[in-house]
Order: sequence, then structure tokens, then C-alpha cells
Amino acid sequence: MKIKHILITALLFILSSITFAQSTGEKQVVWLDQLDLTVATQGFGVPQKNRSVDGKVITIAGETFDRGFGTHAESSLLILLQGKAHNIKGWVGIDDEIKGHEPAAEFILIADGKKIWASGIMRLGDKAKPCEVSLKGVQKLELVVADGGNGNYYDHADWANVRFEADDAKPFETMNPISGTPYILTPRTSLLPKINSATVFGIRPKSPFQFIVAASGERPMRFSAEGLPAGLKINSLTGLITGTLKAAGTFAVTLKAVNGKGKAVKKFKIVCGDKIALTPPMGWNSWNCFADQVSADKIRRAADAMISSGLVNHGWTYVNIDDFWQNNKDAKDPSIRGELRDASGNIVVNSRFGDMGKLADDVHNKGLKIGIYSSPGPWTCGSCTGSYGHEKLDAETYARWGFDYLKYDWCSYGHVINGMPDNDPYKIGALSYKGGDNLEMAMKPFKVMGDAIKEQPRDIVFSLCQYGMSDVWKWGNSVGGSLWRTTNDITDTWTSVKNIALQQDKAAAYAKPGSWNDPDMLVVGTVGWGNPHPSKLRPDEQYLHFSLWCLFSAPLLIGCDMEKLDDFTMNLLTNDEVIAINQDPLGNQAKCELTVGDVRIYVKKLEDGGQ
Repeated sequence: MKIKHILITALLFILSSITFAQSTGEKQVVWLDQLDLTVATQGFGVPQKNRSVDGKVITIAGETFDRGFGTHAESSLLILLQGKAHNIKGWVGIDDEIKGHEPAAEFILIADGKKIWASGIMRLGDKAKPCEVSLKGVQKLELVVADGGNGNYYDHADWANVRFEADDAKPFETMNPISGTPYILTPRTSLLPKINSATVFGIRPKSPFQFIVAASGERPMRFSAEGLPAGLKINSLTGLITGTLKAAGTFAVTLKAVNGKGKAVKKFKIVCGDKIALTPPMGWNSWNCFADQVSADKIRRAADAMISSGLVNHGWTYVNIDDFWQNNKDAKDPSIRGELRDASGNIVVNSRFGDMGKLADDVHNKGLKIGIYSSPGPWTCGSCTGSYGHEKLDAETYARWGFDYLKYDWCSYGHVINGMPDNDPYKIGALSYKGGDNLEMAMKPFKVMGDAIKEQPRDIVFSLCQYGMSDVWKWGNSVGGSLWRTTNDITDTWTSVKNIALQQDKAAAYAKPGSWNDPDMLVVGTVGWGNPHPSKLRPDEQYLHFSLWCLFSAPLLIGCDMEKLDDFTMNLLTNDEVIAINQDPLGNQAKCELTVGDVRIYVKKLEDGGQ
């Protein structure tokens, strides 16, 4: 009886304590890691609970934390507080796991649409910064990690030991808001045949010729081409033109597409000379969708989706592999771990990819083209094998495999501008901007690879990715480039898209056929850098994003999951009138000609004299 009495007394004490806490308004603690963090969006990787973004113990400037949220800029987590939180307390900082790199990020709290706290720019090695802010009356709180101004590379960010004092201990709801209701503006595709291809195509003599006549309309459809020069032929069932041209020249061709509903005719010009990419490349790139999880299977499926979705009928042709087709120096994943180069210096492909020549053939057999990725440094931005010291051999390898496009990313080259430290690549990191602001140093690695590409027996579009350093638009073409990035990486936020768009005027005068300013990939559809989510851009922002890139004569590279194209995204990417502005053969880039308040008016000149 005594034990029973003690238990009853203890239970009554607990219940009375809870009642007292509720009646007196005593604050309860809700930890950030108790919330559903999976809805967070971020620039790379997957949101981590009580771990860094790489799954390690949260560590900031040597100090470890048991609890928290490991993420990567650009990052956003929306929490529905509904006025029940009194304050937020905790620490923020850059995780130590990224030593050897130069991350910079800013932590921001946005309450009901207004910024209420910011950490300022934080860098690797900075001590954890305390965050203690009143949340009285706040309905929605957004935890944001923004890029610190040097791109979001390696911005591994921690919200450490963060908790809320609240009315009760029930975890708050989190959400990934749908950015408005999609609405479709693109007219429905007609059953009548319509040729949507660019009106001009550049090729070098003796290089393999591959051009598919992009045409929408009811299938089956028959194709023909009048005036094709000797050495070229067209497949009447697919519209694929192949062959080789032995000598330079300009050839006027008439393309025809016929189906049961009617006929379409379009003038087409083939220019065989020393320039390629006479209109901005259109296609898809793996990074914004798959990041380090890319594989040959995913590339094949993306190519299949480009065909089955009908995107190919609107001019989309490139299927480009980004980083992580090579082996990785730091990998724990056995699928990307192994020998970096063989005894002859040939780069070794990781086990996810295998036979690259076979992969290229498979993509070509669909009428599409294929691209690959490397860096002039010893390591790519993801710490995979780069081309440093093997440029000529790698260029020969890409050509032998059959690749049509090379994205060449600065990454670790800044560490070796004066040579390899101690002749040991393992002593350097994967990213350094050092030397990028020195014109001679900035040009050198791209000229080396550009010269190597020119020697190959097939055309390879050369894409310079060095984030606009040393005004690359002024010299990119002189080192063999067909396009060059003008800014750091894009993310699917309006702030990112807007800031990049506002920087394009400075380079506009240098855009012309074969020379394109690249404001980075399109962030529409399902993106996520390994953590898939619908683009955070609202529908009207996506329309403006795509329209501006077309006005800028920018390369158009889709970054979304091609197997998850919804009606809105599909219609956005198949607006032939807008795409025609991008592909106009004059190659003029729109500039802002008038500003009225917050309104900017862009004007682009067209080949037919219009604008």
C-alpha cells in the first residue's frame, strides 16, 4: 500500500506541475531538430538532423554541437509558428568539415516576410555566432542561409543547438510552399507540321556533321532537305542530317516537313568554316538535378525523356554530364572511388559510367548530342579528377569517345597557378579563385585546353566556367571558347536570378554568333542539386527567367529532372516564339535601354531588322 501511495502521489505531482506550467504560461522548449527538416531546400545535398550536411558531427571552429540542422547555401526552411514561439536561441557557423576550401555564407531570419536578424558574412574558422531573437507574434519564420558573395561552393552551414521557447512543447509544422498557382501561356502545339530549328548551323571541315530538324506536329512525319551539299544526307523518317563536309563554304538549304495535316518549309543555312555554335546551345545539364549522384543510367534516361517529352521537336539537343563521372579523391562511396588515371595517364571513368564511348553512341543514335565536364586544375569542384597536366590527352579522349561539348570549370586551378605545391595534388583543395583576377593567369588554362580541342577531328563546343573573372567576355573567344559564364552559380531563388540578370549588360556588346555570354543554367521544374524539389521561383518569375535568358541570347541548359516534367514546365520550355528570339541568327544580346523606377526595358535587335 505504501508503494501504491507513493506512485499516486508522484503522478498527482507531475499532473499538477503540467497544469501549473500551462496556467502560468511557463515557456516550453522545442528543438529545431524535432521539426521536419526534410522540406528544406538547399543548394547541395540533403538536409541533415543533428549532423553536418556531410553527415558528420556538427563542428564550428573546433567546437562540437550535439544538436542542430546541417545544410548548404542557398538554403531555406519555412516554419509555421502561428504566434506560439517566444524566441529562438542557438548558434550558427560554417562547418569545419570543409577545411581546405573558402566558403562564405550569411545566416538570416525572416519573420512574416521581414528580415529580423542576420549573422553577417561568416567564413571557415569563424567562431560560432550566437543567435537570440524575439519571435513574439510571428506567424511564419524562415531560416535562410545565403551565399556570402563568392558563389555557394562548399558553403556547409550549421544551425547549431537551435531551439525555440514556446507556449507548449509540440513541434512546429514546417513547409515547402508551392510558389503560386502555375498558369500556362504557351499556345497548344498544333497538329500541323512546324519546323522549329535554328536557321543557321556552323561546322568545321571534315568534322562529323549531326543536325536534327526540330519539328512539331502530328506523327508520322516525313523530312527532306533540298540543296544539301555533297557529303550530307537526311534521314527522311527522323529528320537527322549526318555526314561530313570536306571544304569550307556556305550552303543554302530548304528544309521540309510533311504529315497528314500539311507541310512546313524553312530556309536553312550551313556555314562550314572555323566557327561553331552559331546560335546558343540548347539542352540539359545534370548538375542542378543530380549533382554528385549522376550516372550513365540517369544520362540515358534524360536523353530518352528529351525524345519522349517532345522537347527535341523544339530545338533541345544537348545532354550534358557535369561533375562526378570521374573517380573522386575523397570518396567513401565505392562507386566513385578508385584509380584516377591509368599507367599511360588516361583518365579513369568511375563505375557508375563505364564505357563512355558506348554512352555517347547511345545518345547520338537518338539524334541528340552529348557533353562532358572537367577542370584545368588537378581536381574538379567536387574533388574528382581534373585535367591539369593532361589537357591534350583528355581532349583526345573526349573526341575519341565522341563528345560534342566540354564544360571546363576553374575549380582548383587557383591552387596551381604557380605550379603544383610539392608536386603533390593531395595537398590542395578543390576550389580557389586565386589568380582569376589576373588576365594572363585567367586566360592561360583555357587557352591550353582550347588549343587542344581545336586539334581534334570533331567539333567540341568549349564552355568556359570561371564565374566571370577578368571580364572573360572580352577574351573568351580568343582562347577557343564558344560560351563563358558571366557570374557565380545560380540557385532557384528570385534574388539569385535577379542579381545575375542585372549583371548581364556589361557583357552584352561581346555576344555574337559563336560567342555567347552564359548567365548559368535554367532553374525551372524539379531541381535540387541532389535534393529534388519544385523550383522555388513563382510561375511569373519562371516566365521572366526564361524570357530574359532568351533575350540575352544565353545558352539554354535545362537543369531539372527530365523525367518529372510537369505541364507548366513543359509548356514553358516549348514556347517556340520565345525560343526563336534566343536562336535569332544575328546573335545580338538584349540590353536595358530604359529604366523607369523599378521597371527595366530591354531591347534585342533581330536579323530581320525588327527588335
